[in-house]
Amino acid sequence: MKKFFSFALMAVATLTASAQNLQLHYDFGRNLYPDQEPSRQKVTLTLEQFKADPWGSWFYFVDLDLSRKETLAAYAEISREFNIGKKGFAAHVEYDGGLGSHVGSYQQAALVGAAYNGHNADFSTTWGVQLMYKRFFKSNDINYAYNSAQLTGIWGTTFANKKCTFSGFIDLWRGVKANGHGMLIILSEPQFWYNATEHLSIGTEVEFSNNFIFNSYDDQTFFVNPTLALKWNF
Repeated sequence: MKKFFSFALMAVATLTASAQNLQLHYDFGRNLYPDQEPSRQKVTLTLEQFKADPWGSWFYFVDLDLSRKETLAAYAEISREFNIGKKGFAAHVEYDGGLGSHVGSYQQAALVGAAYNGHNADFSTTWGVQLMYKRFFKSNDINYAYNSAQLTGIWGTTFANKKCTFSGFIDLWRGVKANGHGMLIILSEPQFWYNATEHLSIGTEVEFSNNFIFNSYDDQTFFVNPTLALKWNF
């Protein structure tokens, strides 16, 4: 789980100015793809927060991939949006990066671009689109920096008398192959939550990806990795 975004936070934060949650995911990817993903984490702990202010908003999350013996990886994304007028447009600035026990540092990236955010009348449904320039920096695996672009769509909707929430994101960006040629990477992580109480939710996240997961076993590039999850809303 290298990317996570719960845009339903925006609906809550619009009314309260701040929203924060802690999630615990059990990942079934290694069971589904034992040859292609033998070292995939089984447990991920995620902390995320959205905070609005008069100028725009902050969002960040931190993923900790855990095993019985150690913390396998820590990955974070932090972004800032500055409102442009009152029509939902914003300037978007973001940093992505982290550390892993097997990979050293993840390839860091800085993003800058434009966003458009919207919602329905009661904020039970929210959405956004971001188009950004993306700059990748050197990493352990790729010893050169390169330019890219990313298109992101995000959504969140709460229904059934606020008992159910469907949220998630889809990212498309340009990556590089081992030979240096470009490739389109797709990553989407829709989530479904049953809100058992005001604070506790039970649900799942399903990671759909293409050209995202490193696979040295065969030529497979498309993967579907579901989780079983608990979420505590502070």
